[in-house]
Amino acid sequence: MASSSLLSEEQFLCPICLDVFVRPVSTPCGHNFCMSCITPYWDGAPVCQCPVCKEQFQRRPDLKVNTFIAELASQFVSLQVTGARMWSADPEQVGSGGAVLCDVCTDAQKKAVKSCLECQTSYCDVHLEPHHRAAGLKRHTLLEPLPSLDDKICKQHNRVLVLFCRDDGVLLCDVCASSHHTRHNVVQAQRAYEGMRDEVENTEAKVQQMIQERLHKVQSMKESVQQSKTESEKVIANSAQDLTELVLEIQKSQAELVRVVEEKQEAAEQQADGLISDMEGEITELQRTTVKLRALKHTKDQLQFFRSYLNAPLLPHTMDLSAVSCNRHLEVQHFGTSVRKSASRLRVLLDKMNTEISRFSGSADVSNAATLSFMQQHEVDVVLDPDTAHPLLILSSDGKQVRYSMGSGLWANQILNPSMFTEHLAVLGQSGFSSGRFYFEVHMGQKTEWCLGVATASIQRRGALVRSSGSGLWAIWFLVDKFEIFSCPNVPVYVGKVERVGVFVDYEKGEISFYDVETATPIYSFTECWFTEELYPYFNPCDDEYGSNLEPMTIVPVCHLE
Repeated sequence: MASSSLLSEEQFLCPICLDVFVRPVSTPCGHNFCMSCITPYWDGAPVCQCPVCKEQFQRRPDLKVNTFIAELASQFVSLQVTGARMWSADPEQVGSGGAVLCDVCTDAQKKAVKSCLECQTSYCDVHLEPHHRAAGLKRHTLLEPLPSLDDKICKQHNRVLVLFCRDDGVLLCDVCASSHHTRHNVVQAQRAYEGMRDEVENTEAKVQQMIQERLHKVQSMKESVQQSKTESEKVIANSAQDLTELVLEIQKSQAELVRVVEEKQEAAEQQADGLISDMEGEITELQRTTVKLRALKHTKDQLQFFRSYLNAPLLPHTMDLSAVSCNRHLEVQHFGTSVRKSASRLRVLLDKMNTEISRFSGSADVSNAATLSFMQQHEVDVVLDPDTAHPLLILSSDGKQVRYSMGSGLWANQILNPSMFTEHLAVLGQSGFSSGRFYFEVHMGQKTEWCLGVATASIQRRGALVRSSGSGLWAIWFLVDKFEIFSCPNVPVYVGKVERVGVFVDYEKGEISFYDVETATPIYSFTECWFTEELYPYFNPCDDEYGSNLEPMTIVPVCHLE
C-alpha cells in the first residue's frame, strides 16, 4: 500500500517474510532482514550468504538490531496504521453503528476521524481541530480511529502494540520487542492475528465436523437400538414359540415312549405266559413219555416190545426251542441305550444353545476382550539379554527364544558374568521400563513347566531366590496343569493349560496382568504394587522335572483379536 510520506511500504518489507521489519538487522552487503528470518535461514545453510545479492561471508556476521531502521519501521507502522487495520477488525468494541465514536462529544456523539496516540483519545473533525492548530498538539501522532485505544497502547512505552511474541504469547510495541524479547520469535501482530484466525477457522471447521460425526453416530445408534429392540422382540417371540413346541414334542415323545415300552412289556409278558404254559404242558407230556419209555425199556417179551415200539411214536410232538427267544431284556436294554444317546445328542444341542445365549449376554467376555485389546496397543519389542542368561539356557540368535539345555554341571567351573543367574534358569530382557505401560506376548507350546513375569534391575542373580513378596519378581509359575504366583508357592490361582500368554504392566498404576491370549481370559493380576526402579521382562523355561520340557519360550508379535 502506498504511503502519503516519501517512503513506501516496499522499503520496509523483509525480503524473506515479505512483512514489515521486526527487529531489523543489516548484513555486511547492506541488505536488511528481520532477525527472526535471517537467523534460521543461515542455520540451515552450508554457507552464509545474502539471500538477495548472494554475497558469501567467510565468517557468520555478528548481527545487531539496526535501531535506526527499527525506529523508521515503527514510525511507518504507526503512520500507516498497520495496527489500526488490525484493531479496526474488532466490531464488538465499536459503537452500534459499526464506527468509532468521538470521546469528547457530550450530546450526540459524532463519528471519530482520528485517534491520538499521546492523548489516547478519539476525535471527531470538530474536536480534532486543536491538534492542527496548537504547536504542542501538532507533534502528537494521529492514527486512523481505533476502538478502546487504551487497550491497544503499551502502558510502559506509550506506543501502539503492533508486534506479537510467539514464545510468550503477548502483544508488544517496538520498544518491548527490542529490549525484552530480542531472542524471541516476534512477528507483526497482523500476521500473527491472521495466522491464529486461520487456525481458529480450521479448528472451528474441525469442531463442526466432529459435531456432525457425533450427530450421525447418535442417529445411527438410535436407529440401531430401535432395530435391536424390534429384533429382540422377534427373537424372544420366535424362540419362545420354538422352545415351547420343542418342550411339547419332548413331552409327547416321553408319553409315547412310556406307552410303547409298557405295551411292549405287556405283549412280551402275554407271549411269555403262553409259551410258558405250552412248555409246562410239554413238560408234563414228556414226563409221561419218560414213564412209558422206562416201561418199554424193561419189557422182556420181545413180541410185546416190538408191538409197543412200532405202534406209538417214542417222542411226543413239541415246539422248536431254538425259535423261542429268551433275551427280551436285551432288546429293551438296546432300546434304552438308543434313547439315552438321542437324549445326549439333544442335550449337546441344548448346551450349544445355552453357550450361544451366554456368549450373547456374557459382558465379562466382551469386557475381557476389550481390555486385552487395549493392553495390546502398548506392545514393546522384547529382546533377551544373553549376559543375564543362566549357563544352561540356550538363546536364539535374534534373542526371541530361550530353552533349557540338558547339560552337565561343568559350567560351574566357568568364569561367570556378574549379571547372569546362577541358580534360577532365568534370563532378562535387554531393555528396562521405568514409566508408562508396556505389553508383550510369549508362546509356550506344550511346555510342562515355566515361569514368566517382570523383575527389578536389582533382582538377586547369585544363589537361590526366596519366593516372597520382597524378591523383586512378579511372575506366574505354570506346573503341569495349574498356575501359582512366584511369591506364594503351592497356592493355585488358575487351572488349565495356556499356550500363548500376554504380559501387561502399568508402571504408574502398579499393576501387572497376565492373560490367556487365545481365549482373552485373565490368568492373574498383581495390583497396588510399588515400583522404585526399572522393570525387566523375566523368562524361566525351567527344567524337565515334570516331563519333557525342552520346547522354547518364544517372544511373538502381538496376536490382535478379531
